[in-house]
Amino acid sequence: MKAAQITFIILDILTCIGLIVTVMLQDSKSKGLGVLSGDSSSGMDTFYGKTKGRTKEGILKTLTTIFAIAFAVFTIVLYLLTGRGA
Repeated sequence: MKAAQITFIILDILTCIGLIVTVMLQDSKSKGLGVLSGDSSSGMDTFYGKTKGRTKEGILKTLTTIFAIAFAVFTIVLYLLTGRGA
């Protein structure tokens, strides 16, 4: 194995673990059967909040996006480095 392959394998595994951890730490957005009742108070979340990015949910969402993109890029690069699956 080449050093580049080993490096990208390690990076891929670390980003995979980071992605799993950040997804597991997020709160569930599921409201169950309460959505069917038409309760308007449950839909009061706005998309453009002043401190949306500084909350725990905002940080976890950003980290999840970063880890997902990094995982996809590292996986594609690793695939290309290994001779296109051969």
